[in-house]
Amino acid sequence: MTTLVVRNPATDGVIAELPQDSPESVAVRYAAARSAQRAWAALPLAQRIDCVRRFRDGIVAQTETLAATLTAEVGKPIAQSRNELKGLLGRIDFFVEHTEAALAPQQVHDEGGTREVIGHEPLGVVANISAWNYPYFVGGNVFVPALLAGNAVLYKPSEFATLTGQHIARLLHEAGVPRDVFVTLVGGGEVGAALLALPIDGVFFTGSHATGARIAQTVAHRMVKLQLELGGKDPIYVRADADAASAAPAIADGAMYNTGQSCCSVERVYVHASLHDRFVEHFVATVKGFKVGDPMDEGTYIGPITRSAQLDVLDAQVADAKIKGARLQIGGHRLLGPGHWYAPTVLTHAHHGMALMREESFGPIIGIQKVASDDEAVALMNDTHYGLTAGVYTRDEARAQDLVARVNAGSVYWNCCDRVSPRLPWSGRGNSGIGLTLSIDGIKAFTRPKAWHLRQP
Repeated sequence: MTTLVVRNPATDGVIAELPQDSPESVAVRYAAARSAQRAWAALPLAQRIDCVRRFRDGIVAQTETLAATLTAEVGKPIAQSRNELKGLLGRIDFFVEHTEAALAPQQVHDEGGTREVIGHEPLGVVANISAWNYPYFVGGNVFVPALLAGNAVLYKPSEFATLTGQHIARLLHEAGVPRDVFVTLVGGGEVGAALLALPIDGVFFTGSHATGARIAQTVAHRMVKLQLELGGKDPIYVRADADAASAAPAIADGAMYNTGQSCCSVERVYVHASLHDRFVEHFVATVKGFKVGDPMDEGTYIGPITRSAQLDVLDAQVADAKIKGARLQIGGHRLLGPGHWYAPTVLTHAHHGMALMREESFGPIIGIQKVASDDEAVALMNDTHYGLTAGVYTRDEARAQDLVARVNAGSVYWNCCDRVSPRLPWSGRGNSGIGLTLSIDGIKAFTRPKAWHLRQP
């Protein structure tokens, strides 16, 4: 049996060694989930809701243990780990409150003794291939509504967040979800591939565009439900009338929170020329104030890079930008010591000839580009293969709404960024993915509609 080694990215020390699933064990777990799903779906929705409520209670009761594990295996600063767990509670509350109405049969027509009704049935057995950067958020966006809708879930956490995945399974099982209805698989890409080879009824993946494209090719011929939450190169535009002193700290937080390892992190900033220098001054001052250090320290804001391979990506983007004329304001290098660390980095005089402004960074680095007009900013914001989020900072709401309406992104912001709400759909365009989670539509995503034609005799 092969072993998965779990390491602490802050120290590179070994935390745990776990037995890894094989194609054979994945097939056995799938068969058990298939057998258990019908009974789970047959339960009254109220009983499934009770299980999810007890899961929520477990999250509240064990927040400190769960946060410490998350910080240890992915390097997320401990305060931010707690924030993720607290944020999950609101999402659970949304799903619990709205699932019954979202899945209730809808009568859409009644004429001449014939009624037309839309029903909603669970997909069946779904694969939830999740991410390491927000395992409770991105995982919970899938497995909570999937379970409520009556599906069985084969959950493969990222190999960088497996201990957290095991905590999730334990809490769900303690809450009353049968062990064969929510199953955690341990391993990397090869385990994911073994899962995708099985006749599952839906695939919900969060990760890179490259992996998402391979998954889409793998399951295309099977005609199963596919949802891909992929990367982003999320832009922000700061208009001439914005308040630099308030916009800069907010955008810096949007760029550097979770050490910049978020799909919706701000990854490129465009600033009107008349405000540029003042904005940069405030932005750099904010970044200089971010504490880099032990992620278990309550005051730490910037932790380690979770995946060591990403350090090479950050180095390459900084080197390319400097060669092409960018000016380094702060950072731009790895930090010495054990673990995987990169200094918070700000580059100005950026442009779209640089990888920094076109390819996903997924780390604590940001490029700032000066623009001459709103139209130039919108053109640059749309000059990307991605389309996850985009925002505008301005005092003028009407102008902001006009600008973000012209931007090709699934979520748009006025005077805010890096924000997700359970009440709104979370979706990407282009290389940022297909399908959606969250909102009422994100509940229905785990069902298949059935058309009922009902005629009185």
